[in-house]
Amino acid sequence: MLLSNKKIIYFILILAAGLIFCHAGASAEADFDPDYIISDAEMLDASTMTLEDIEAFLVDKNSYLANYKTANADGRTKTAAEIIYEAANNYDCYGVELSDNPTRAERAIKCPPATINPKVLLVLLQKEQSLIENPAPAKSELDWATGYGCPDSRACNTYWQGFGKQVNSAALQFYDYMENYRKSLLDENDEDYEDYHYTYKAGNTYTVSNTAHPDIQIMPQNQATAALYNYTPHVYWGNYNFYNLWRRYFTVNYPNGSLLQARGEPGVWLIQNGKKRPFLSRGALTSRFDTAKIIAVDESELDGYPLGAPVKFPQYSLVRSPRGTIYLLVDDQRRGFASSEAFRRIGYNPAEVMDASWEDINAYTEGPPITASSTYPTGALLQDKTTGGVYWVTEGTKAPLWDAALLATKFRGKVIIPETPEKLASFETVAPVVFDNGELLKSNTSSGVYVIEDGKKRPVTSAGVFTGLGYKWNNIVTVSNKILDLYPFGEPLSQVYNSDVDSSNIDS
Repeated sequence: MLLSNKKIIYFILILAAGLIFCHAGASAEADFDPDYIISDAEMLDASTMTLEDIEAFLVDKNSYLANYKTANADGRTKTAAEIIYEAANNYDCYGVELSDNPTRAERAIKCPPATINPKVLLVLLQKEQSLIENPAPAKSELDWATGYGCPDSRACNTYWQGFGKQVNSAALQFYDYMENYRKSLLDENDEDYEDYHYTYKAGNTYTVSNTAHPDIQIMPQNQATAALYNYTPHVYWGNYNFYNLWRRYFTVNYPNGSLLQARGEPGVWLIQNGKKRPFLSRGALTSRFDTAKIIAVDESELDGYPLGAPVKFPQYSLVRSPRGTIYLLVDDQRRGFASSEAFRRIGYNPAEVMDASWEDINAYTEGPPITASSTYPTGALLQDKTTGGVYWVTEGTKAPLWDAALLATKFRGKVIIPETPEKLASFETVAPVVFDNGELLKSNTSSGVYVIEDGKKRPVTSAGVFTGLGYKWNNIVTVSNKILDLYPFGEPLSQVYNSDVDSSNIDS
């Protein structure tokens, strides 16, 4: 991916500081865009976590807050998870007449909702005082949990002291950043309406100071990003830390081979090597992949991936480079023709050749050249007329199919050609055919589900994780243990916090 000059400057600053966050992945720094940190929808979506999800998150992080109880903003004793959940599902009671000691129930009746994403609050608690991961925080860190009422230039205002007040006030503050700006746009022609009075707003350019670093110019692309700067007016390390924590805690890294589509959007993306590759035509998608396996995700999930080279051409396309070399595209490889004789002998039509840029060509790895003596350059399914065994034959080799499920998945729609044992004996036998990246497999003797990625099987740790990632049960392929044993274990897929999923276990 080509980086803008601005991103290159940011990356150099990070390297100079020697503060690379290894846990966030090697590309995190280069991918950080200070102009767009999270989406507006993410900032306001309180439905991302239930109370149980927040509790599970704190337990999973072995957080001190998992067992912490204290006064909420109303002085009532609550668990930290309850305080966070209620703050995220808040009420805007500005200008509403309430009783002297209003309950949450009264606010729910009299006041409109004021929601914020609980994930924002969890990241804020770690960014400001390390309260998610610190096993023994000091009282002062709990008292000033979100840094609310503690401006850079002055001492903290003791009125806002206390974990409950801190979390509640931060939630309402972020809601007001968003709602006040929305109202200013709706009422911009109303002379009696006070204009948006916070420093940062979307679309404007600002120079942001950074401790021990040069000033940086930013232009927030959305109001959620502007809200983060209103709360913490620094790129480094404030909002860069927020980005890294958000990515580490809540960004789902889908396995290679996953097909993602943002809800309500037409485009489909292939996840490959940590990047999202757009399909530029339906043919490019359907000639290689099963559209039933497309996973619907929030647009914010796609925002977390840097842009990769587009998937422009259908499978087995013939393309011509700017230098005039003709290639056959097979899966992720480009195979050049060794000679014009090889092209003619195999029977390809010159009219089928499409022009391609170097960017198009370089999106494919170099494969073995196609010669005049090449056999089945695009591969073929051959079946032994005597034994019934089926092989995938290409370039003088035959790979056995150990499971009929491969015919309905990897080789869906391909014709099986009967062949004599003598002819098949002329091909070298190689390792058996394996399933492609992104395939969901389970054994015929167990309910454990695995996702195939780069030659490994990644266990899915629970039904909640499975459905939380958007997988569909009817896409699971049941195979023999002989097939599963071809794959060593990979890293498990786990820790999806989503209020709409079932958290029961999948046996493995």
